[in-house]
Amino acid sequence: MKIIFASAHDVDADSWIKPLQALVPQADIQQWSDDGSAIGAELAVVWNPPRDIFLRETGLQAVFNLGAGVDALFRLEGLNDDVPIVRLEDAGMSVQMAEYATYALLRASRQFDRYEGLQKQGIWEPLPDIQRGKWPVGVMGMGLMGARVAQTLASLDYPVAGWSRSGKDLPGIECFAGPAQLPAFLARTRVLINTLPLTSETHGILCRDTLGRLLPEAHLINVGRGDHLVEEDLLALLDSGHIHGATLDVFNQEPLPQGHAFWTHPRITVTPHVAAASLRETSIAQVAANINCYLRGEPLTGVVVRGRGY
Repeated sequence: MKIIFASAHDVDADSWIKPLQALVPQADIQQWSDDGSAIGAELAVVWNPPRDIFLRETGLQAVFNLGAGVDALFRLEGLNDDVPIVRLEDAGMSVQMAEYATYALLRASRQFDRYEGLQKQGIWEPLPDIQRGKWPVGVMGMGLMGARVAQTLASLDYPVAGWSRSGKDLPGIECFAGPAQLPAFLARTRVLINTLPLTSETHGILCRDTLGRLLPEAHLINVGRGDHLVEEDLLALLDSGHIHGATLDVFNQEPLPQGHAFWTHPRITVTPHVAAASLRETSIAQVAANINCYLRGEPLTGVVVRGRGY
C-alpha cells in the first residue's frame, strides 16, 4: 500500500516520514513531488498540502491531517465526499492552548501589560489587587482544547463559562449551548476566548454584534481561526472603548501583512499562529496508530463529520 506525505514547503519531510515509516513498515510512504506524476496512493498524510493533491491522487481512501483544523482541506478541489478525513485529536496542543490562554488572561487581569509600561518609565507603582469575580471568562468551543482551557482557568478561581453547538457538562464550568443561549453567554463574559472550529456557521462569528454584547472593558483572545474575526469590527470596538484589549494568534491573512493596523495598535497583542503546535512525536504516533487501524479494518478515531466541518 502506498501513502503520500504532502506538507508545506518549510516542513522537513524526512523528520516525519522516517519515523512514520518505522511505525507502519508494511506501507510505502513517499513524499509529494512537484513533477506532476501520481504515485497511486491509497492514503495521504497532509498539512497545508499542494492545491492539486486531490486532483492528482484520485484513488485516496482516507486523508490524515497533521492538525486539528481541517477547514483548509475543504477548499481544495477534487476531495470526494466519501473519503474520510481524520484530524489530530490533541497531540499536545490542548495544554499549549491552555498555557496561551492563561498568559493572555493574566496579562490583562493582573495588569502585567500596565506594569510593562510603568517599567519603561521607571515608575514603582503597585496597582489595585485583582478581583477575579470581575473577570468572568467565556470559552467558545468546548472540544478537547476548549475544555482544557476552561478547566485550567476555572482551577485558578476565575468564573468560567463555556459555549458550544451542542452543549457540554463539565464540573465547575457554566455551560451554554446553541444559538439561543449565545446572547446570555456573551452577556456574562468579560474575557472571550475563541477555540471554535471554522465552519460556515462560525465564519465571522466574532463580529460587532457578538463582541458588542460582552461586558464593558472586555478582552478578546482568538486562538481559533482568523476568519472567525471581522477585523474592522474589532478595531471599531477598540476605538469605542467597549473592547479594552485583544490577544490575537490567528488572522484572515497569514503571515499578517506589513502595515496592517493590528501590528501597531496599542491594545492588540499579535503572535504568529503559535498558540498550539502539533508535537511531532505525539502526532506521528497518533497518525501511525490510526493508519494501522485502517490496515486492520478497525474503526478510526478523530474522523471528521462532514456536515459539521470538524
